[in-house]
Amino acid sequence: MTQTAFQPFVLGAEGLACRRGGRLIFADLGFTLAGGEAIALTGRNGAGKSSLIAMLCGRLRPEAGTLRLDGLGDMPLAEAVHLVGHRDGLKTALTALENLRFARDVLGSPGAEPEAALAVIGLPHVAALPVGYLSAGQRRRVALARLLVASRPLWLLDEPTAALDLASQAMLAGLMRAHLARGGAILAATHGPLGLDGTREVRIGP
Repeated sequence: MTQTAFQPFVLGAEGLACRRGGRLIFADLGFTLAGGEAIALTGRNGAGKSSLIAMLCGRLRPEAGTLRLDGLGDMPLAEAVHLVGHRDGLKTALTALENLRFARDVLGSPGAEPEAALAVIGLPHVAALPVGYLSAGQRRRVALARLLVASRPLWLLDEPTAALDLASQAMLAGLMRAHLARGGAILAATHGPLGLDGTREVRIGP
């Protein structure tokens, strides 16, 4: 599965603060993330990792601070990011193939064909099954296959290895390495290692 390289880009965050339910979750958070780089976002439960990801994909407005995306022309940040959240975000009544076709059509920037994406994650045999019949690990792999059917430069992953066995974690690490090699970037909220060399850590909280 060959895909073209992304043009160089840099995401910059400066002085970010987050308030939820009237409570200040974090403040004065900053980092840069360029194409070819990966950040492991760490911190205790409730520190604001998922809230930061929500800011980056446009679902949550920062209390303070700025986000800037350079190198991709006029592309809004929300159109550059590709989110796989802590929840799989799949329609259980739809088949695995239908879920991936829907993701491709909604997200735009077509990447791999859905059938090819299922083969890459080792699940070509579940293409016609409603995802409600799949195991938790299989559903997670289908959710991760969405990363392949739409070609976007910045992957935002919230606990990406949840429900994955060791073989599936190794498969995901391979997908992430290939994305970085294309000039893509990854920010992943995680409590464990991503299996990527050179990953930088950004920790929220003590």
